[in-house]
Amino acid sequence: MSRLTLWTIALCVGVAGCASEPVPDPGAELARSETPISAAGPLPNVIVADRNGFIPEGVEYDMANGRLLTGSLSEGSVFEIGPDGQVSEFITDADLISSVGIEADEAYGRLFVANADRSVFQGEGQGQAKLGVYDLSTGVRIAMVDLASTVTDPPEDAAYFANDVAVADNGTAYVTDTRMNVIYEVNTEYEASLLYRFADGDSGPNGIVYHPAGFLLVARGATLWKVPVDDPEMSTEVSVEEEITGQDGMVWSAMRLVIVSNDANRVVALRSDDEWATAAVVAVGSYETQATTAAVVGDAIYVVHPHFADDDPPSVTRVELQ
Repeated sequence: MSRLTLWTIALCVGVAGCASEPVPDPGAELARSETPISAAGPLPNVIVADRNGFIPEGVEYDMANGRLLTGSLSEGSVFEIGPDGQVSEFITDADLISSVGIEADEAYGRLFVANADRSVFQGEGQGQAKLGVYDLSTGVRIAMVDLASTVTDPPEDAAYFANDVAVADNGTAYVTDTRMNVIYEVNTEYEASLLYRFADGDSGPNGIVYHPAGFLLVARGATLWKVPVDDPEMSTEVSVEEEITGQDGMVWSAMRLVIVSNDANRVVALRSDDEWATAAVVAVGSYETQATTAAVVGDAIYVVHPHFADDDPPSVTRVELQ
């Protein structure tokens, strides 16, 4: 199979009978996007969605198009939330059951969506682990990758939940599966493989980021793990000076790793001077309502509040790190 290339949308100006938008070819060669990166526009400190019920667990700022995007555990769609709180659908795909973590890949013009099924946490079925890949500008689907099929020896009570996504500089994507306790790898031809299975029975992997030195940092409950992508069996737990419980979404900001603690209503910024063998807390920010993941907007950190347990509309809040 050949590599994926980003297709170009032909502009039809004054031509009768112009063809509709072309569909991306997942078998074409991957190429870097030439779309310029927009400067992050000012956002209010608090954005309250104009409706409730869609339960956004993941949030991302699309720098290329200057917009805030969220997933939806309950509806599956990917939504854009405007500065005034107006919610509009960006991606509607019948194959998206619960869109969890989302990751904008501006370099190659793609949006990755971890596609799970939240009913697995209610004891219904085995769940699912898939990765949706979409054109970042148009929302047109490029691929839907089956991740669960890469687990060749699942236990009898196997369950799956694709949770979060990270992307490497070369376009390779990495996805955590909280229920199966594994990390998947998806290459630029949209072929999936099992990168690493955690041997212990502790909390399954959740948030994930890629480090340009060639390793992943992965949140697991109150622990942080370093996973070399070329030699995952050399994975080690990062020694952090302070326990951070409920580690969920993670982002890079100002050379720091920012972790959302979903059970402590805070974000914690870490820094390491030894290639993430150890890490120190350098800043903390807090808020009043449970948050799950974060997005970087310019030099600011915003967290999303899904409102799992009430009927209040979701919101996105700027967090000051001190």
